[in-house]
Amino acid sequence: MRKKAAIIFWLAFAAAGICQSDKTAPDFKLQDIDKNTVQLSSQTGRGPLLISFWATWCKPCVEEMQELVKIHNEFHDKGFDILAVSIDNEKTVARVKSFAKAKKYPFTVLLDTNGETAQKYYVGQSVPAAFLLDKDGRIIYQSSGYKKGDELKLRKKIEDLLR
Repeated sequence: MRKKAAIIFWLAFAAAGICQSDKTAPDFKLQDIDKNTVQLSSQTGRGPLLISFWATWCKPCVEEMQELVKIHNEFHDKGFDILAVSIDNEKTVARVKSFAKAKKYPFTVLLDTNGETAQKYYVGQSVPAAFLLDKDGRIIYQSSGYKKGDELKLRKKIEDLLR
């Protein structure tokens, strides 16, 4: 089932043209876990930015988030940042803030409870899904799913952008 979801995910990207390396990431405005409004376009321009779609109920997401904490800590001082977009719905969103605080996520955690932003990125429920943007807001790399070792490729892409 996961493989089928990944294939559908990538076909949706291809159909939408989002796989092109010069595709600007769709802008969005979401609230973070402290009820502050964050707009994507105000976060670009400083350096590489990762948008990571995840959910508290998704085991691979939680595993990936542990690796993203390490990557964030390694590259944040060099201009890299992360926006972690939770797709938890109204039934599970109450857990997101306490979950993120307990895990000590050092990056911004956003709430996409209605799924509109996930739809803009053709993510749906196929999480984790990550989009690495250059400083101009163009998508230069994306991934779907997570298995141990995937973070190595992401780390290399971030290093390349920071050069």
